[in-house]
Amino acid sequence: MSVSNAQIAPASPLFLREDEIRRGIEMLYFGYAALTRSIDEGLAAQGLGRAHHRALYFISRQPDLTVKDLLRLLSITKQSLGRVLNDLIEGGYIETRTGTSDRRQKLLRLSPAGKELEASLFRALREKMAAAYGQAGQGSVTGFWRVLEGLIPDADRSMVFGLRTG
Repeated sequence: MSVSNAQIAPASPLFLREDEIRRGIEMLYFGYAALTRSIDEGLAAQGLGRAHHRALYFISRQPDLTVKDLLRLLSITKQSLGRVLNDLIEGGYIETRTGTSDRRQKLLRLSPAGKELEASLFRALREKMAAAYGQAGQGSVTGFWRVLEGLIPDADRSMVFGLRTG
């Protein structure tokens, strides 16, 4: 009796069917959209958007982050980041200072108001993530992290994993 190749699942992620891949992409998209909607109102009350939040988040994770490093983390243009940083500086959410070893560097850190705003936004995100993690269980959470890590290009992994100590 012969078994066709379609009936044997190889020991790699390629055993997934297209509809399973599509479902994963859709779940990732809609899950992220729901997560970020939970903070949109708080951002809008300050006249800010999601790009501002991403900047606040990463600056909070690494105080004295350079503009160059923030550009790399966010993968946006200098022009886009410039607008975001100007809004955050004018709003009193971030402070800048000159680098100690390189005077051309601009170091970014949250002001007290920025820390307060970022913490309130994080609380909303934490509540959503904690509820989802609790519902899924630790094994699923670990699997989820592995899937997401698999999406990160090798060239970016040290930058992303460096945030764990930030």
